Amino acid sequence: MIIKKALLTDPATQTSRKCDIRITNGLISAIGESISPASSEDVIPAEGLVAAPGLIDTHVHFRDPGFTHKENLHTGSLAAAKGGFTSVICMANTSPVVDNEQTLSDILTRSKDEKIRIFQAASVSLGLKGEEPTDMKALAAAGACGFTDDGIPLKNAAFLYDAMKKTAELGVPISLHEEDPSFIKNNGINHGPVSEQLGIYGSPSVAEESLVARDCLLALRSGAHVVIQHISSGRSVEIVRMYKALGAKLHAEATPHHFTLTEEAVLKYGTLAKMNPPLRTEADRQAIIAGLADGTIDIIATDHAPHSPEEKGRSITGAPSGIIGLETALALGITSLVRPGHLTLMQLLEKMTVNPADLYHLPSGRVEVGKAADLVLFDPEECWTPTEYLSMSSNSPFTGWKLYGKVKYTICKGDVIYRD
Repeated sequence: MIIKKALLTDPATQTSRKCDIRITNGLISAIGESISPASSEDVIPAEGLVAAPGLIDTHVHFRDPGFTHKENLHTGSLAAAKGGFTSVICMANTSPVVDNEQTLSDILTRSKDEKIRIFQAASVSLGLKGEEPTDMKALAAAGACGFTDDGIPLKNAAFLYDAMKKTAELGVPISLHEEDPSFIKNNGINHGPVSEQLGIYGSPSVAEESLVARDCLLALRSGAHVVIQHISSGRSVEIVRMYKALGAKLHAEATPHHFTLTEEAVLKYGTLAKMNPPLRTEADRQAIIAGLADGTIDIIATDHAPHSPEEKGRSITGAPSGIIGLETALALGITSLVRPGHLTLMQLLEKMTVNPADLYHLPSGRVEVGKAADLVLFDPEECWTPTEYLSMSSNSPFTGWKLYGKVKYTICKGDVIYRD
């Protein structure tokens, strides 16, 4: 196929130009000002559309195996494609946990039937208990792209330090959920004026900051590539910035909900605004945006966390934390970051394509001749309103919002896998 007259925006080369793109046998075979299509080639008219590398999400929960009443590999893949994502990394907190080669192999084998690229992280500890290490070498050899106990913090510093050193040897990242439970009485809601108004003691930011400070130091000492997941506190951003300056190989994720919403959203959206770590203050939100702007935070990830309506229909303390995010992430980035002038479109795409691709050694993230034809075509100016989702779940506070930036085509391995 040939994509005609798209505005190619490639963060890997920091270039933006109007051009045609030819795709042959799943690869980009030519990029030029005017490519004449052969009679056998399909043509995608892309005047007014941005062509960028297919988006990459380093942090999703497809709930498969074990919780497929919320999501599965297939529905998660459909949601990803609609959102412009061609590659995702699934977390290990499934049932059974991805702490063994058999479970890992099962997921990776079934993932081959889907149209996007699904990568799988394995757990750091057996059963997510933080006590016994998994066989990281064997799991990496079997296809694990990284390690994480996401959803649960690793409380034992010495255990984590050993795990970091092991991942450094293997050349893969280790990603950390930073919430010290000893500070938290009710998770999912920031401890502050909103939680007090609701009559509960929530999750103070020190729960995150204390572990971030510890683990940034361990990252510096271990030499590992360490990812601070879904950062929520302004102080955490400052700590990461400081340790990166000292030479630590640190990376940080920001989610669309953390750079768009504050704790006030809990009063409006109830359990749909409940997540771990929680939404915090406007000062924290602005600090996250500043961290994105100066590169302290180098990855935007959704933490796509589907839950059933029955589960989210419980009380504020009884409902599970988390929201879906794949189908609205690009639009929230454009609406909350690019249009207000906090980031350029190039900077936004950098954090959603080449940065995660480089960190996880993925075969995509660039638009170059000879590279995989994983692309997203979108209209950055189109205003739209999310009302229905391809995800099995619909737990999002952004339903009904006016958003800018509409995905028109998603192409993975040379095939159109989503068309608006």
